[in-house]
Amino acid sequence: MTTTIAVSGATETQKKNRIQVSNTKKPLFFYVNLAKRYIQQHNEVELSALGMAITTVVTIAEILKNNGLATEKKVLTSTVGMKDENKGRLVQKAKIEIVLGKSEKFDSLMTAATVTAEAAAGGGEEKKKAGEESKEGQ
Repeated sequence: MTTTIAVSGATETQKKNRIQVSNTKKPLFFYVNLAKRYIQQHNEVELSALGMAITTVVTIAEILKNNGLATEKKVLTSTVGMKDENKGRLVQKAKIEIVLGKSEKFDSLMTAATVTAEAAAGGGEEKKKAGEESKEGQ
């Protein structure tokens, strides 16, 4: 009897709007900001993770949804057979895929965030200049 297990992702072509999340490689908000950029470019983003990184994917999706930037389109859960590096045997890992779509308010929220960030950066420069001028007058 022969058992064949296909590892998802190895044979699939890499999607341009897929983010494969690891909970050890990058900070949470790196993925949140990357997902925002992907939604802006492709109108949707697919977040996927294995094992312990699943909680990170769920957190990213909830942040985007709670901020009104994304809507949930699809959630898929499955298990994937992988070879354990240490023991050399096959283990089952949990896998999640969450597809988020662009919300109706996405563009206006992103514009507002950009304007606020620019105003904060610009305001800091004005205060700095004003402080330098007051020193010169002393």
